[in-house]
Amino acid sequence: MDTLEGAGEDNRFAFVLLISCIATIGGFLFGFDSGVINGTVDGLQAAFNSESVGTGFNVASMLLGCAIGAAAAGKLSDIFGRRSMMIVAAVFFIISAWGSGISSSSSEFIIYRIIGGLAVGAASVMAPAYISEIAPAHMRGRLSSIQQVAIIAGLFVAFLSNYFIAKSAGSSLQEWVWGFEAWRWMFWIELFPAALFLCALLFIPESPRFEVSKGSPESALKTLTKVSGSDEATQRVEAIQTSLASDHKPRIADIFQTGSGLKPIVWIGIGLAVFQQLVGINVVFYYGAVLWQAVGFSEADALLINVISGAVSILAVIISLMLIDRIGRKPLLFVGSIGMAATLGLLVICFSQAQMIDGQISLPGKFGLIALISANAYVAFFNSSWGPVMWVSLGEMFPNQIRGTGLAVSGFSQWIANFAITMTFPIMLVSASIGLVGAYSFYAVCAVISVLFVSRFVRETKGMELEEMTN
Repeated sequence: MDTLEGAGEDNRFAFVLLISCIATIGGFLFGFDSGVINGTVDGLQAAFNSESVGTGFNVASMLLGCAIGAAAAGKLSDIFGRRSMMIVAAVFFIISAWGSGISSSSSEFIIYRIIGGLAVGAASVMAPAYISEIAPAHMRGRLSSIQQVAIIAGLFVAFLSNYFIAKSAGSSLQEWVWGFEAWRWMFWIELFPAALFLCALLFIPESPRFEVSKGSPESALKTLTKVSGSDEATQRVEAIQTSLASDHKPRIADIFQTGSGLKPIVWIGIGLAVFQQLVGINVVFYYGAVLWQAVGFSEADALLINVISGAVSILAVIISLMLIDRIGRKPLLFVGSIGMAATLGLLVICFSQAQMIDGQISLPGKFGLIALISANAYVAFFNSSWGPVMWVSLGEMFPNQIRGTGLAVSGFSQWIANFAITMTFPIMLVSASIGLVGAYSFYAVCAVISVLFVSRFVRETKGMELEEMTN
């Protein structure tokens, strides 16, 4: 009997792991779509004859779509389902990947990148919501953390793909296969995982909570039985039904308190989402090649550094995955904030020593090596804390009544902050009064403030059922 029960538990874990991994292919595409732009900046500048502001908007345009996609997906998923919205996102990923590569003008490119942004925004909030609603509480943190593993894997594959394509072609500006420039192929590579995502989604179940809300408790029970066994499945369905019976249908007004603005839990969600961006992580992801070239590395070396950073990120996320259900969400966020503040401070010191030699910026002595080590340590701190934990927390911290809307508002805020950071970095980089020192000083200050935010406002959700979450 024990052997049969053990086999049953293994099968249930394999099932929930499989559907979680399929859901997080959206995270992989999120990472790939975000990271692929890193190696194409020179190609975009040459193809579209754009300056720093124009290049910044070409890079950041996707983020406007992300904000809209995140805001819309939460509400639409309450109507059509989490899985259905991920299917729509998969179709948009395919359109964007193809269109970005065939673009012949900046405006055309921006349209396709915004379409990709809609997909990224939807996937960024739907995968954590889907996993949090299907996974048992005791493993929800680890399974939700797979989203960040997938995001970083997508970034890593994008960096690796960019590196090998550019190396094979000679540079991102040179023609590669069939006479098309290398930077165009960097976008087209995404077609393969996007098609896989679309096909795989057709074989996973809908969120059990959505099925109960739409009057199909039998389907929810069937899914949850495969996840956690018949007895626990029955209890979870009854808990969902009780929760739904005590509430009205979700609506946007639910995130507000009478006469006093947004509910505190929504503000905390917004704070988590915004601080994740204000520490400047996506400057490394989007502009890594530009950053390292700015301090004296060649394009080939800069792209290789991106690959190394991607590998460090994957290891850091795996560490987070191992710890999140043991020590909790809040301790990881707290330690991550302290680590990022310290490593960003070191980068500021290194960049303050930069010298201009023959028209090129260079870091003297060991400052280049220290900057490289500090940057990778910063990436490791982020990806073992704020990277995965922010998405895990957003997916589980909101009460059932406002989960979709709370995720939408927080996701929208995250992408707007992302857009602001991404759009302003190239402008600050070429500013004589700001430069790398000013930019990274700002990110360091935000990391310090995030320490205080976590300490004062974030509450622990480790091991709690979703029906236990309150305002």
